Amino acid sequence: MDTDSSGSNGGDSPSEDADPVPDDLSEDFGSDEIDATGSGSVDDTGSESIEEMLLEFDEQAGLIRDRSLLDPNYIVEEDRIVGRGEQLQEVTKMLRVALGDNRPPNLFLYGPSGTGKSLITKAVCENISNICEQRDIRFGTIEVNCQDLNTLGIAVYELAERAATEAGVEVQVPKHGVATKEKWDDLYRIVDENFDSVVFVLDELDMLVGRRDKQEPAFSRLLYQLTRSGAIDDLDAHISVVAISNDTKMMESVGSRALSSFTPEDVHFDDYDANQLQAILRRRQDAFYDGVLSDDVIPLAAAFAAQTHGDARKAIDLMRVAGELAEREGDSSVGEEHVRNAQEKVEKNRVLEVVRGISTQKKLCLYATAAVADETDDGTARSTTGYQVYQFLTDTIGVDQYHQETYVNKMKELTTYSLVDFERRSHGPSSGMFLEFQFAERPDTILDTLREDSRIEMVSADEVQSVVKAQLRNET
Repeated sequence: MDTDSSGSNGGDSPSEDADPVPDDLSEDFGSDEIDATGSGSVDDTGSESIEEMLLEFDEQAGLIRDRSLLDPNYIVEEDRIVGRGEQLQEVTKMLRVALGDNRPPNLFLYGPSGTGKSLITKAVCENISNICEQRDIRFGTIEVNCQDLNTLGIAVYELAERAATEAGVEVQVPKHGVATKEKWDDLYRIVDENFDSVVFVLDELDMLVGRRDKQEPAFSRLLYQLTRSGAIDDLDAHISVVAISNDTKMMESVGSRALSSFTPEDVHFDDYDANQLQAILRRRQDAFYDGVLSDDVIPLAAAFAAQTHGDARKAIDLMRVAGELAEREGDSSVGEEHVRNAQEKVEKNRVLEVVRGISTQKKLCLYATAAVADETDDGTARSTTGYQVYQFLTDTIGVDQYHQETYVNKMKELTTYSLVDFERRSHGPSSGMFLEFQFAERPDTILDTLREDSRIEMVSADEVQSVVKAQLRNET
């Protein structure tokens, strides 16, 4: 959870005010009309019961045959992995030494979200595990996503839990109330007693920052402890680390001690282009029944995903949501209109997922900047103009107001969510330097989502628009 220095963190979660039930509605519901099983009739006008509706929906001809293929996190067969031949070969070559009961090198996989980093790591490790089992080598893959882990102690406990689950044993220390060293000791105990070789897969590692009063981020300390585990005399198991990050500059924040012990092999994952995304979707189109996908579904879904950093997860999600929308509407096929509707829904859902966890101050910074971008021809926003709108918002709502430098820093922090990016600009000696922000999603989608926060919803959207237009006219 982000905590701002102003201490103003109220209103982060959208409030949902339930509408009161009209008095005349009570006449439509008799106490004996819905039994404990929910199979009674809702009213006496002949409408279907819940059970009847469920059975009717269940009997409808579905369009999706295998929903697992439309899950971006599902480990697909090797022939479905496309556009990543070079990276697949590199990761395979470096991790294959585990087949000889040797320690593989540490790896650092970096590149934009949805470019196959986690998919390839999981696929390679799963194949290694299968071969090692045949050779009586106890190989384990301990994977954790660091996005929701806020301290080093929690991260170590999570690794211990995952290792224990993989080995079919129990963790012997509590999650809270003990020193982190005790958690490390139990993690090493589980690994040493149950495995010959373990690969720790640390996904989105750069998100594990930890306490802000620590000079070294938590992910650096985690890397140091894991990669120096070979120096522990009573630890016989081989331990390797695969660090995965969207942040290409993550290694710059790793401390010198950790960097010295980690010394990874780097594997870069670049964006998928539209053709590669089409190939990925075509390898998964058998998730649908034959003949239900119209010809324009895959090219359109790939084109939408290519616009936002070539994200394969988004492309797969778009096709899944399009199919689900078509099913709910009772259509016999999935067409272009379903993909366009899915695009709007997926964009909003993604933005909502991001903004739910950020502070009110960050929401205000983001809202002000998106409001500016929504009014410009190229969809960008200058930091100087965004700050003027931010000041209007904070004055209107009555919350603490950051200085411009802090506003800029908060916007920079939001780049870690792949929601916004920036470039340093200047329009001549008289205008000075400023940052120009660009959005990965449509600014109007971001605005609509942020307005679900009750405090932001208090501010008139028309007033904000007027302020934005006035500030844009003042730009030099």
